[in-house]
Amino acid sequence: MSVGGDVVDRVVQRVLQTLSRPMVELEASGRHVHVSRAAADALFGVGVPLTPVADLSQPGQFVCKERIGVVGPKGEFPAVVILGPERSETQVEISATDALALGVKPPVRLSGSLAGTPGIRLVGPKGAVDVDHGVMIAKRHIHMHPDFAQKHGLMDRQVVSVKVWGERAVTFDNVVLRVSPQFATYMHIDYDEANACGFHKGMLGSLIV
Repeated sequence: MSVGGDVVDRVVQRVLQTLSRPMVELEASGRHVHVSRAAADALFGVGVPLTPVADLSQPGQFVCKERIGVVGPKGEFPAVVILGPERSETQVEISATDALALGVKPPVRLSGSLAGTPGIRLVGPKGAVDVDHGVMIAKRHIHMHPDFAQKHGLMDRQVVSVKVWGERAVTFDNVVLRVSPQFATYMHIDYDEANACGFHKGMLGSLIV
């Protein structure tokens, strides 16, 4: 069956329109923990600082040398990375697949929105701590610098879609923009979402407003 020229033209026009939209680089974020000072004291010893080993794309944030166990009702992950710096509240970010393995039912939330989230047990070399809340599946979002937002007429907390191309092309809906001068412009997805789109380093997505 042949495809009419008008159909091909419409497809080409859609592709060109998508490619002309603002592009953002994607980053895949695996399970990790942000710890409070109180939690760090319990896990590693009072006053023991976190040890930065690599910078992240977001200014001032870093991967720590320290690893801890995350223990749920059904399973555990023995060596989960900590991301610094310390936060006011401990936050455990996992994927939906991780949640099934641990036996917890966290909601999908933006970072810092911890009310009503379940707790979990964290185990370090010096002790353990049972946090009564803080486990979440990170809502997909874009960290965005104000210069990028202003250039493309975008604003903080705006919800957009992002088209990702490739062998496993997909459109991510309900992507929240988080605009701040403290941010570099990157879209963050978890490993479940990364597997769904065939993620590779340097992958770009087109914003659909």
